[in-house]
Amino acid sequence: MTKIDAVNAEILDLLQDDGRMTNAKLAEHLSMSETPCWRRLKRLEESGIIEGYQARLNRRKIGLGVMAFVQLRCSEHDAAATAEFQRIIETSPNILACHNTTGADDFLLIAVARDLDDYSAFVETTLRRLPGVTSIRSNLSLREMKSSGRLPVLRGAI
Repeated sequence: MTKIDAVNAEILDLLQDDGRMTNAKLAEHLSMSETPCWRRLKRLEESGIIEGYQARLNRRKIGLGVMAFVQLRCSEHDAAATAEFQRIIETSPNILACHNTTGADDFLLIAVARDLDDYSAFVETTLRRLPGVTSIRSNLSLREMKSSGRLPVLRGAI
């Protein structure tokens, strides 16, 4: 396991701000030479702390005007139904996130669609076909006040 010391925490913070930052620029920000900086970065990647790099897209500018928070309740929890449920969730491009939750509902999804008609079609063709689903409740986002994938980096975490 890679310990998150002050330098590793700074690397993670800098890369969350700019995932395309070169090793040379990263080393410059950290006031260290490039080779030890590169080694630290590789250890963070190999340990799985850094899972990958991707561009953040503006969903509205690519035509995804609807964001929904969907609560699902299920009656079936056997292995076959769960595996099929997970397969459908993982392969649906409209579903950004899915969490198995406590409380009255079993799952909370974050889903996107072009518009309300597209969202309605998604509910009919995807969500209503999930095995064992007995209840679907959607809350549509009226205004997005904050959206971030940035995590607070806890120093000393392993």
